[in-house]
Amino acid sequence: MTDGPITVRVDAPAVALETGFLTRGLPGAVRLEAAQRMAEAVRSRGVEPAFIGVFRGQAIVGLALYELELLAQHEEKLSTRDLPAALARHGYGGTTVAATMFLAHLAGLTVAATGGIGGVHRPLDSGDVSADLYELARTPSILVCSGVKAIADLRATLERLETLGVTVVGYGTDQLPAFWSPDSGLALDTVAESAEGVAEIWRRARALNTLGATLVCVPPPREVALTTEESEQALAQALEESRVARVTGPDVTPYLLSRIAELTEGRSLRANLGLLENNAGVAAAIRRVLDRPQS
Repeated sequence: MTDGPITVRVDAPAVALETGFLTRGLPGAVRLEAAQRMAEAVRSRGVEPAFIGVFRGQAIVGLALYELELLAQHEEKLSTRDLPAALARHGYGGTTVAATMFLAHLAGLTVAATGGIGGVHRPLDSGDVSADLYELARTPSILVCSGVKAIADLRATLERLETLGVTVVGYGTDQLPAFWSPDSGLALDTVAESAEGVAEIWRRARALNTLGATLVCVPPPREVALTTEESEQALAQALEESRVARVTGPDVTPYLLSRIAELTEGRSLRANLGLLENNAGVAAAIRRVLDRPQS
């Protein structure tokens, strides 16, 4: 279905999947592997994967494999504010969490999955706050993630989510996952032990007609997760090196992710792939529960 600049190719049930990792978030050699693993995790639960991105000036919900392959060759990552210009210049781009949620909501998709959300970036006085947080505050949907990307300040981001009125749910955990590692030490007030628990929270939110999202935070799989100490040490060193190298703007995130992968001898990359796949599967399980008739 094509509606103006948006093309929707999937029918319910479907899970929206971001594509920022295809263009900026992961090294080129594993981008398609990540997409394939996420797609299989969704399909194995009887749900259709709906990768979202901009391709030849069209916002597409349900990108085909050949489109994902071409998109992975680009380095453009689009947030919500970037969509009009990208469409106007007939451009290409992977979508951030914010843009993915925005387009998924327009397409009628309720559940989305990503690796980690953007947050309040370091240093705190920089004023650098991800647009993901504001999209979460205004777009009613369920977003499954492994918490906040480790390069952001987790405590400040959790406080900002509270201020914005976003419901944050720990999935089988009572603390905010720290992306590559399951433990951050930051307590969460709301816990769901299953997809059914998440679905019930979502139904209550819809009955109240709340504006924002339900953010479901899933710890990375234990078999690939980093320890908190390992993650923090690698991040601290990478941040210092980026400062010395004067890396700024949109180049910071790919620089840090690449350097941290080197410092952890590839373990952070394996954790990233594992949590992307796992989160997609959890999102599909939630979608299946939402499709069941209520007694």
